[in-house]
Amino acid sequence: MYTTELQRTARRFGSVLTAAVLAAGPMITGGPAIAQPPPPPTPFATPVTDTCPQKTQPPPAIDSSEVPEPGQQAPTPLPVPDPPIGGKRLGECGVVLPTGAPAVPPDISATAWMVSDLDTGAVLAAKDPHGRYRPASTIKVLLATVALRTLDLDKVVVGTQADADVEGTRVGIGPGGRYTNRQLLHGLVMASGNDAAHAIAAQLGGDEAAVAKMNDLAQALHAYDTRAATPSGLDGPGMSTSAYDLSLLFREAMSIPLFAQMIGTEQLDFPGYPPDPRIPGDQDHPGFPIANDNGLLYNYPGALGGKTGFTDDARQTFVAAAERDGRRLVVTLLQADVLPIRPWEQAARLLDYGFVLGPAAKVGDIPGDEAESGSGAPALAAPPGDGDIAYSAQPASESAYEELWMFLMVAGLILVPILLVGTWHVRTRRH
Repeated sequence: MYTTELQRTARRFGSVLTAAVLAAGPMITGGPAIAQPPPPPTPFATPVTDTCPQKTQPPPAIDSSEVPEPGQQAPTPLPVPDPPIGGKRLGECGVVLPTGAPAVPPDISATAWMVSDLDTGAVLAAKDPHGRYRPASTIKVLLATVALRTLDLDKVVVGTQADADVEGTRVGIGPGGRYTNRQLLHGLVMASGNDAAHAIAAQLGGDEAAVAKMNDLAQALHAYDTRAATPSGLDGPGMSTSAYDLSLLFREAMSIPLFAQMIGTEQLDFPGYPPDPRIPGDQDHPGFPIANDNGLLYNYPGALGGKTGFTDDARQTFVAAAERDGRRLVVTLLQADVLPIRPWEQAARLLDYGFVLGPAAKVGDIPGDEAESGSGAPALAAPPGDGDIAYSAQPASESAYEELWMFLMVAGLILVPILLVGTWHVRTRRH
């Protein structure tokens, strides 16, 4: 009778409350607790893209992050190049494999992905390579490329409250803290700091100017599926990239030795900041170590590093590179989930798959539009050696001077005794 009354009450509030009250019923009436069976596992299936659902723009947003500011209009979709950049087969939207290639790994939840050769630019395999998706923080690769080629890396920047208050992941910039642009870039790439992105963008003229510079570079590289809306990768109106473009942008960034070194850095000390005079009793905030957030770097033999990303609309995004037997491959993932395995594990599966394919196997090329590309393939930075993983924050020019100074000291230590002995022999002969 008591349970029946509960059922009547629950029906007034909907089926969800009914289930909750019925579940609590036996405990309320003193009866034994009934073990509820676990929910069935969520079935996993790789999203099908054969009909090109993202040919012109990403899937609809699930929140208001891409709603334009009052008085502004949403940007129109970017034009779709015809023929496709990189080769005819890269215009396909499903899984694109070389003739005779084995089946791809089954545990890939990424809606779009691509595996390419970092050095030759050959595209080995892909899924919806030019489909348009949101990049999330992988767009920081583009911001880092602009900053590394524009900023004085040794310039000291003072942290602001606006840096500290930025939305999303932060490396830990505090107001009044003193940071070089070099340190900010480490915080950007290693820890995906949106506060670092904000401080770097300020050095480039502010968010709007930084985004314009990023988009100009993307266009110059023929990354025609890419449009940044924010420096950090937070979703905004018109934001998009593709698996192909992300591979291209990463390859360009890897032509900068410092970027190649930063993404392979596992840990680095980051500066602290002084007490905030507005907070009574606030004390000094000492420096702290930051760690690279890329799981592949720690768990995959030969990993060179990469960049992670996530927003509610973009889902999991990822780009990384690895080396095996002198061959370096890049993998990109867009709109992935932590299902059935983590994104870096999905990347590892695809890298293994790519290394199995022979060097002659390919379905397209990066940079692709050779008729328009005047510079050709970029000169790529060599991967750091085993002893170079922990990056020294010292400028390369200073390091070179120190090496020369050490060479001269050692040479001097060797030559001085020889000259003294020679002088002694001359004097002995004279005597």
